[in-house]
Amino acid sequence: MTKYVGQSVARKDANEKVTGQALYAFDIDYIPNMLIGKFLTSTIAHGKILSIDTTEAEKLPGVVAIVTGKDWPVKIGLYAGDRDILAVEKVVWIGQPVVAVAAESETIAEEALSLVKIKYDPLKPIFDPVEAMSSKDRLVHEKMADYNHSPAFHPIPGTNIANHFKLRKGNIDHGFKQADEIFEYEYSMPQISHAYLEPIVSIGHYRKDGTIVVWSSAQSPFTVRYLLGITFATQTSNITVKSPFLGGGFGGKAGLNFEPLAVLLSRKANNRPVKLSLTREENFKSAPIRVGMVAKLKTGVTKKGKITAQQVEYIWDSGACADYAVNVGRAAGYVSIGPYDIENIKSDSYTVYTNKPYATAFRGFGHLELHWVIERQNDIIAKKLGIDPLIFRKINTLKPGTGITGNQHRLREDAGCIDECLDKVWSELKKNKEKTTPLKPWIFRGIGIAGFMKGPAQPPNSASSAYVKFNEDGSAIVSIGTSEMGQGTITSLAQIAADELGLPIEKIKIRGDRDTDRDAYTWQTVGSRSLFMDGNAVKNACLNAKDQIFDTASQVLRVPKKDLVIKNELISPRGEPWKHLSISEVVMGYMYPTGESIGGPVIGHGKYIAKMTILDSETGAGNPAIFETFGAQGVEIELDALTGKITINKLISAFDIGKAINPQLCEGQVIGGSVMALSIAMSEQLQYSDTGELLNPSFVDYIISRPGDIPKEFITHFIENPQEDGPYGARGIGELTMIGVPAALGNAIADAMNVDIFDLPITSERVWTEIQKQRPEIIASLKEKLMEEEK
Repeated sequence: MTKYVGQSVARKDANEKVTGQALYAFDIDYIPNMLIGKFLTSTIAHGKILSIDTTEAEKLPGVVAIVTGKDWPVKIGLYAGDRDILAVEKVVWIGQPVVAVAAESETIAEEALSLVKIKYDPLKPIFDPVEAMSSKDRLVHEKMADYNHSPAFHPIPGTNIANHFKLRKGNIDHGFKQADEIFEYEYSMPQISHAYLEPIVSIGHYRKDGTIVVWSSAQSPFTVRYLLGITFATQTSNITVKSPFLGGGFGGKAGLNFEPLAVLLSRKANNRPVKLSLTREENFKSAPIRVGMVAKLKTGVTKKGKITAQQVEYIWDSGACADYAVNVGRAAGYVSIGPYDIENIKSDSYTVYTNKPYATAFRGFGHLELHWVIERQNDIIAKKLGIDPLIFRKINTLKPGTGITGNQHRLREDAGCIDECLDKVWSELKKNKEKTTPLKPWIFRGIGIAGFMKGPAQPPNSASSAYVKFNEDGSAIVSIGTSEMGQGTITSLAQIAADELGLPIEKIKIRGDRDTDRDAYTWQTVGSRSLFMDGNAVKNACLNAKDQIFDTASQVLRVPKKDLVIKNELISPRGEPWKHLSISEVVMGYMYPTGESIGGPVIGHGKYIAKMTILDSETGAGNPAIFETFGAQGVEIELDALTGKITINKLISAFDIGKAINPQLCEGQVIGGSVMALSIAMSEQLQYSDTGELLNPSFVDYIISRPGDIPKEFITHFIENPQEDGPYGARGIGELTMIGVPAALGNAIADAMNVDIFDLPITSERVWTEIQKQRPEIIASLKEKLMEEEK
């Protein structure tokens, strides 16, 4: 019986954050002899570097070190080693760091950079990913064949294609021949910013003994450590990465960012630590962003609504580097048809270089994008066939235990049920649709729904570990590697530990910061994997600790280990709670009245490794995920036909998460993720000039949702079909909370006015333009009514 799992326990990190005691990387300014680092960036999108003159900058008092790409010409990256620490032979986007300086103050560093002279030989840039995919004469990376690549990825040298992922199932030509109707449409989404509150900060210290210490606003400190070892050709034990509290990440801090540059500056600056703090504008122009996407979708269906064939092409705009973006394209590729059981599939997912800022992981990892395509198309098809959109989806959804995914993998019986999610959302949407009518004739009401699925995108050997140690009073410290950046994972893991160890949750401590020398290993904090994988590791660590505790207690109580239980900080024989020992009497070693002692300090350890397979390079066949979380989301909107303004009355979500470890945290994730998704759907886009200059590198011009944009009402349902190998049956939810929102919004607009939107963001201007194009008769009718009212 659980005491804490399933309960809405208050966040473990709340007090530190609310009181301002939480330490972020930006706050670290007490390291002795620390210098300030700044970098100078490219002013052209594509060009050869002819010369860099740092003579005048070097003379400036207070300048300690200046570095260029030639000081350490090593390509860095996790999946594709395609990025320079500083540009070496050429620049590939406006904002690419070219020269860096370490100085006694920020003012001196900035003045030094103003004295640096760089000469370029401009090359013709390429900004359109579709054009870039077919271009052979304008290459962002001419030497791509020489780069290191993970074997899971398939670049095409001599092109701008950084990766081509294929998904094949059945016979696509036969599938289209079976179809009564064939539908073809194109969709797109722009590059966007992660828009986290805390800009990237990296502090590097290359010490005199060759060891390296880094403090960084990093989601995945163990990955940073691993990649720094490769970058500086040193063993992992020589590197320590410390990651304080994070002010948001959303994938933007998942890989290697500016840590190597800070370390390189420190190495050149006589081994003094160097702090690099990006301004908001630098974060927009020089730090990673989310991929853009262009898609073509061709669907064959019968008159009764069965999808017979799905052919899709995704083109992902990775910008100038594709290290993490290749995995986004891969993950979206193997889930490219969404949560549907389709016999005949041909899907090609291309990750393509362009001369724009480079892309990385982003919350949802390509799934928000692919479901925008799939779920918009599903609604269009259902309407054309005259089939209810819920029924059309349920005809084709994957069913637990029988459904075959696009990877030709049978769905687990305990995988969860998307049909239940769809039913919950649709019933809520239909409740009030016909009960009220808008007050004005130019206001149109509509509802829209979208289904979806997502699991963690990670390699088959990704793993998590945990250990638990005890203090003299019986309280416990749980060590994990996953980062806390607002999702609440450490609270959920504390709940698991408290129930497993029979302790009050107040006696479970999990730190909010990370240190690779101190903490247990985990692969990365990405993909909604932490609760599932680190949760299993914590549970196993607690079981291991209990086994040690029972070893000692069984000798003292003279009861077999199998008959012992822990409850309320007491160890006792099952059914005989009056014969007990306190945990505090045992966990540091038990001493008999005579002074004889047995046992010793208990340290429990646990681990968990992914249960997946490598995917076939030609078909994508295999098992790519440890779990799939299914969900559905819907919106009820009011649309002003005269202005294109959209008001969200309701946002409804349903997720089959197996088990809600902490319902309040889950609900918080739903609200936060949904609002973020609405922001992406309705306003967010990075805009560029004809020369590749980013035009909106601030929150003044890069529009994100404000409080007035929040829906009037949130309705959330958590469905609990537990997965047997999940911790207490739980699956991840964090990324899922945003995946269906854009498609549901697009479908609601179509429902309201029979206007189809194919490109994000759905701004008021875009909606108004499409109404004028697609429904001019409505506008004419409204104008007549307004004129009559004026008379």
